[in-house]
Amino acid sequence: MIKTIGTIALYFLALAVAAYAILAYALLPLGTGVHPDMRLTFHAHQVGIYTHVFASSLALLTGPFQFSSRLRQRYRQVHRWMGRVYLGIGVALGGLSGLYMATLAFGGLTAKLGFTCLALAWLYTGLRAFRAIRAGDVAAHRRWMVRNFALTFAAVTLRLYLPLSIASGIPFEICYPVVAWLCWMPNLLVAELMFNRARDRRPMREARAET
Repeated sequence: MIKTIGTIALYFLALAVAAYAILAYALLPLGTGVHPDMRLTFHAHQVGIYTHVFASSLALLTGPFQFSSRLRQRYRQVHRWMGRVYLGIGVALGGLSGLYMATLAFGGLTAKLGFTCLALAWLYTGLRAFRAIRAGDVAAHRRWMVRNFALTFAAVTLRLYLPLSIASGIPFEICYPVVAWLCWMPNLLVAELMFNRARDRRPMREARAET
């Protein structure tokens, strides 16, 4: 039951944030609703920000479906093509443009380093996932894809933490550099904890099977 609720929440949040980003950046003036200094940067680097937003939104739209066992089993070709779109366009273009925009991030060196590390980790885990499946190592591919989507989900947690920080009365100039790290590091930690829990359960299942 808890797992089902968590899965539904993950799908809903990922798709909702992706839809919001696409609609906001496609229909509203660039930089609407952001800090004035960020708006200036967006206007000065429109190609970078639009590429990052739309590629990352594509990753958010396609990423959750890559973990559907039903899709993998019944529609293997669809799974493969969605994976190519996710990694080849969403992660590759989103990560490279994110790396570029990270050097211009609002919030000083702390924010720039936070978003730079996020972009590098996103690209690295995506590359490892791609190399694993090309080598036929499905188990490793799944592990790296979980890590990668945990980083993709930073687009969601960023939009959850910022309003909460502002609502708590913390000035935007203070909370933004912190959120630049907070939006992705706990996500990656949760992914690693999932792997460790799965490893702990495996010997227990094997022991039960032998008795």
